[in-house]
Amino acid sequence: MTTTVVLADDEALLRSALAALLPLEGDIAVLAEAAEGTAAVEAVLEHRPDVLVIDLEMPGTDGLEAVTRLRRERPEQVILMLTRHARPGVLRRALKLGVQGFVSKAADPAHIAEVIAALHGGRRWIDPDVSALAVIDDSPLTDREVDVLRETREGYSVAEIAGRLHLAEGTVRNYLSNAMHKTQTRTRHEAARYAREHDWL
Repeated sequence: MTTTVVLADDEALLRSALAALLPLEGDIAVLAEAAEGTAAVEAVLEHRPDVLVIDLEMPGTDGLEAVTRLRRERPEQVILMLTRHARPGVLRRALKLGVQGFVSKAADPAHIAEVIAALHGGRRWIDPDVSALAVIDDSPLTDREVDVLRETREGYSVAEIAGRLHLAEGTVRNYLSNAMHKTQTRTRHEAARYAREHDWL
């Protein structure tokens, strides 16, 4: 039985190579390609593939944000995330969002095809090198502190963050204050930058 796929990756060469090679490696049909997250969401909603293969890091709407949107619109969607340098916090967020598989972008197309088939069959898959990164976590930040720092990085004000995360503004300020204390920084923007540089976001 053919497994239908939507491919989302901002690297055109890699995306087109996968689109050409995956059907040769398995019974796979690539229904659509996307170069960034918003287009990926639209393609999935239009084509309703068995599996979405999406790059974690893309400009604009990244893989995590795209998956977050998809979970609201199509919660049952099976997702394989490609990653080059997965950070522990990002992997944990993706797992919480129900991403079923993680594969290194350096993986052989035959391996990626095997994982796509496994996910379509109801299994989960995390490449060993990716899972090793997921358990190395030296971050002192709580999940909520990470959430507010991610929103800070996107340029939102405290009031906007409160609205987006459904929190009181005072609560957001407390989380930001805690994060600044833990990162020994003076502003929330410095804290967000510090956390990103240490792979905590």
